[in-house]
Amino acid sequence: MLLLDTHIWIWSVEGEDRRVNPESRRRILRAESADLVRVSPVSLFEVTYLSQAGRLHWTRSVEQWIEKALYPSGIRLAELTAEIAIDAGHIPKTALADPMDRLLVATARQLGATLMTADRAILAYARTGRVRVHDASR
Repeated sequence: MLLLDTHIWIWSVEGEDRRVNPESRRRILRAESADLVRVSPVSLFEVTYLSQAGRLHWTRSVEQWIEKALYPSGIRLAELTAEIAIDAGHIPKTALADPMDRLLVATARQLGATLMTADRAILAYARTGRVRVHDASR
């Protein structure tokens, strides 16, 4: 199973191929065809927040973008469970300052998924062996 970090999800949906390396794109397509790609509800929050803050711009409403980005594609919404929230709460702020990153890492761990990201802090945290990642920037 593959869990997409928010930026990877956006780049993938928006066709920003220059930002997602070819191997990562192939992995996403293979996982989509097997119904094994997930995004966290955290990513929906981030997309909505960034849209409202003027950092993301769509030609339609954010709700329409999310619906199109989820349902016609092979990307499904992961559940945000109590176990994920508790796991995320145990990740020290010194390891991952962003609470949304902690939730994404915990989601990947609880799902047994690989987190696809280009986020340097998450990639550094992954070097401790505490989460399986795929670096989409290489």
